[in-house]
Amino acid sequence: MMRSIQVEDREIPLDKEGFLRNLGDWSPAVAEQLARAEGIELTEDHWQVIRLLQEFYREFELSPAMRPLVKYAGQHLGADKGRSIYLMQLFPPSPAKVASKIAGLPKPTNCL
Repeated sequence: MMRSIQVEDREIPLDKEGFLRNLGDWSPAVAEQLARAEGIELTEDHWQVIRLLQEFYREFELSPAMRPLVKYAGQHLGADKGRSIYLMQLFPPSPAKVASKIAGLPKPTNCL
């Protein structure tokens, strides 16, 4: 697994699972690169969830597990997007974990 990524002439350190070591290193360009490593091409729907996750993190100071993520998405993005099947299509195979990684957040505590 890669321990760092090159983004705009900067070396961004990652942990052994590919999460940012320093949350301050996050930028949209970093997100694009992390998403590519997961085989994901970011669309506006992805960005909506990424921004939502960052909002959740600012509010609660933790990355949400799947159930709170689904509930939060439902409250803020509407019922059609607050469904695990929708999030699974955007961030397979584990939406809470993959989306948190791309959003530059720590790994959700109860994700394997």
